[in-house]
Amino acid sequence: MRQPTLDDTSQDTRPSSTEPGPEPVVKTLAPLARGVLEAVAVEHGVCIRPVPMRRVDLNTGAAEVVYVPCGHTLASVCPSCAERKRKLRAVQCRQGWHLSEEPIITRADPDAEQRAWMELRAQAAAARDLAAENGTAHGEDAAFWDAVVRDLDNELERAGVRGSLKAGDQSKSRRTRSTRRRQDAPDLPRRPVDSRTVGKVFRGKDGNTFRPSLFLTLTLDSYGRVRGDGTPVDPESYDYARAARDALHFSKLVDRFVQNLRRFVGYDVQYFAAVEPQRRLAPHLHMAIRGTISRAELRQVVAATYHQVWWPSTDRVVFDGEHLPVWDDAAGDNGGGYLDPTTGEVLPTWDEALDALGEDADAEPLHVVKFGRQIDAQGVLADSADSRRCIGYLTK
Repeated sequence: MRQPTLDDTSQDTRPSSTEPGPEPVVKTLAPLARGVLEAVAVEHGVCIRPVPMRRVDLNTGAAEVVYVPCGHTLASVCPSCAERKRKLRAVQCRQGWHLSEEPIITRADPDAEQRAWMELRAQAAAARDLAAENGTAHGEDAAFWDAVVRDLDNELERAGVRGSLKAGDQSKSRRTRSTRRRQDAPDLPRRPVDSRTVGKVFRGKDGNTFRPSLFLTLTLDSYGRVRGDGTPVDPESYDYARAARDALHFSKLVDRFVQNLRRFVGYDVQYFAAVEPQRRLAPHLHMAIRGTISRAELRQVVAATYHQVWWPSTDRVVFDGEHLPVWDDAAGDNGGGYLDPTTGEVLPTWDEALDALGEDADAEPLHVVKFGRQIDAQGVLADSADSRRCIGYLTK
């Protein structure tokens, strides 16, 4: 018998008898009708979870139920709709990635339905302002008319109207911080942005011209060594807090990168992008950029791109366990607030804490998000094998 060694990680629990045990009983049940229906629907490309909607004829009053596809993008929810969405994204990326001429974009004139919804919204907004001033309008308070305005905004969006309307007095004031760049971030030259979106044309020695585009991959910095499956080698030293905050604010970092890139290269850079998690669950960015940009310029933009998170400090735990804030309906100025269970002091709201942070001239951001040093940029030609491979990678 082999002697156990230090490499053994589990005990052998098999029975000592060499006689074979009873074979497991395998029982096959008949398929359920719903499962068969879903399998047939997926085979023919039909949505398996259609959404019932009631359609009413405004002239006759007749109503009928119409089933529309769910339009989900996850194959685990609806394979048919997810496949249609994937093919649509691939077509959109293929048509827009390697354009050789500037697209002509015009704004359509509003139709009769859009005009009608806008007139109703204007009447509801006037009633809301009247109710805010006098306490009531047409027998309803301001909260009722606020809800009506929101519903009409939704109808305008369904009718194909883009953008939103903001009331000057009711819009929330935006907090602003100093725009002075951080000392640890390099300066980024700013050039006047041209209105073009297509890339440059290059001419080869043989006289042929070509217009390459760019496939760019950016990721976040390391938080500690990880194994092949993405788990930390040393959980004690792995920076979980920074990883979570980076993932939470990754979209803001991407927006700032695109802004800096357009200012640096001097034209309105267009892109088709996808964000997916790595094995270590850190998000990374894939961008199909129209036109080509040198790797040196990309490194400059990435090094100069960051996003600051201005949140109150979270270094110290104030309330924990049984010592938790107590809600009081009479506290605060907005119909209630939390009290310190020991002192009875009214605790500041999140907005009040941010306002206090903005008034502190010596305050530092809670977190700064930056990209890692790893940059992968590949030049891609239109209608090539690399182009098809990258489009499939972006829309998988």
